[in-house]
Amino acid sequence: MPGQSFSRTAFVRPMKTSPASFPPPFSEEAIVLSPDSPHALPGRLALLLAILGLLASSPNARCEDGDDGIVTDRPDFVESSQTVGKGRFQIETSVGMKTDKSDGTKTRTLTTPTLFRYGVSENCELRLETDGAVHQRTTDEASGETNQTNGAADVELGLKWHVLDSREGTVVPSVALLLHYGLNSGSTAFRSPSNVPSIRATVEWELPHELGLGIMTGVARQQDADASSYTEGILGIVLGKNWTPTFRTFVEVAGSSLKSKTYGGSQITWDTGMNWVFTKYSQLDAAVFLGANGYTPDLAFTIGYSTKF
Repeated sequence: MPGQSFSRTAFVRPMKTSPASFPPPFSEEAIVLSPDSPHALPGRLALLLAILGLLASSPNARCEDGDDGIVTDRPDFVESSQTVGKGRFQIETSVGMKTDKSDGTKTRTLTTPTLFRYGVSENCELRLETDGAVHQRTTDEASGETNQTNGAADVELGLKWHVLDSREGTVVPSVALLLHYGLNSGSTAFRSPSNVPSIRATVEWELPHELGLGIMTGVARQQDADASSYTEGILGIVLGKNWTPTFRTFVEVAGSSLKSKTYGGSQITWDTGMNWVFTKYSQLDAAVFLGANGYTPDLAFTIGYSTKF
């Protein structure tokens, strides 16, 4: 999960309903992407976004009419339990900004969080995620001195497996497992001290009155600047409502990094936002994240666009 999450969604999401079942995972190995230089990542992402935009504008590039349409993993922290479907490709991209004031220093960070999803089966997808191009500005409040840093964020490779369908008329939820491996591949200023493996489970229930509840929990293995390894927890709870078939809002509490003060303290946010599915395969969204403690950036927000073809 690159950075404070700017790249995740959904609320009362369309879920598969059937007798409880356990679809088989995809067993082939994922392809590892090795960019020539981490500094070249923003340019490559921009080029890929442009190509995908042209593809998405073509009617022949769109999904078939029988497809369920777009369900995204943004803009909230809790991931959807749904996958994109066999042979489908989905891109979820955005612009994010977070601000923080601590120890006499103001910091503003701009990012371009992007998630690529490809369905290798109906219940399994491959994923590539990054916070993309990063611009950070720090200002010393006492002296007024300002420093600016530009670069690229780390890249994560991952897999999502839709494990269990919800069961209509029961409390059986829709469930998915996510395995990610973060590569410390970014620019020096924004690179993690080590590679970061993580595992998460996301569970969703459809509730009366067009409400939906989602819970995501997991763990990640991190390393601090002194090369000391530790395990951090992950926990998010989101409650969303469908106001119309295409417009949703949500409230959420997200613990993106739960750890002791020794390793920098837990990062916890209070979140709210919306998404608007303006065509069957396109979505616009926005969200605001408020820091819940002194270890978390004070304020963050994101505006995003997603498309499926």
